[in-house]
Amino acid sequence: MRRVLTNILVILVSVTGLEAAPRTNTHVDKNAAKNIDKTNAASRPRPKPHKAYQIGTASWYGRHFHGKPTASGEPFNMYQFTAAHRRLPLGTMVRVTNLGNGESVVVRVNDRGPLPKARIIDLSYGAARMIGLSGPGLEPVRLDIVEPAAEIAQSEAFLP
Repeated sequence: MRRVLTNILVILVSVTGLEAAPRTNTHVDKNAAKNIDKTNAASRPRPKPHKAYQIGTASWYGRHFHGKPTASGEPFNMYQFTAAHRRLPLGTMVRVTNLGNGESVVVRVNDRGPLPKARIIDLSYGAARMIGLSGPGLEPVRLDIVEPAAEIAQSEAFLP
């Protein structure tokens, strides 16, 4: 009986022009997949996973410290886009993103701090205003290290 049904099915398929569904191979050659990946890896750029350097609370400082020396030796200017961080090397460029509103600013680390351990960065008044950090000035933020070459390329993309 089974053979008869199979023959009928074959005849129907050949008469109607329908094709049988292709058989799927359940066996996957893991080495073949690795080899394909290796040969194509050089020809296509792969994005690096984008992981935040740090996420935490930011604060700001301003008028009281304006003109006083920073850890880098330069006088603090509350209107420049600078910041204080405990561990990052002085001169490091950091993108600070306000997690409350999505606004971001790139600052240069030129000082040490903040003193309260619950905070991860202290922004200058000017930088804090750019991302909507005002009043009491405590907001959750994300810190991303900015590669200088990537920042230059990004800014040049907008030039005519």
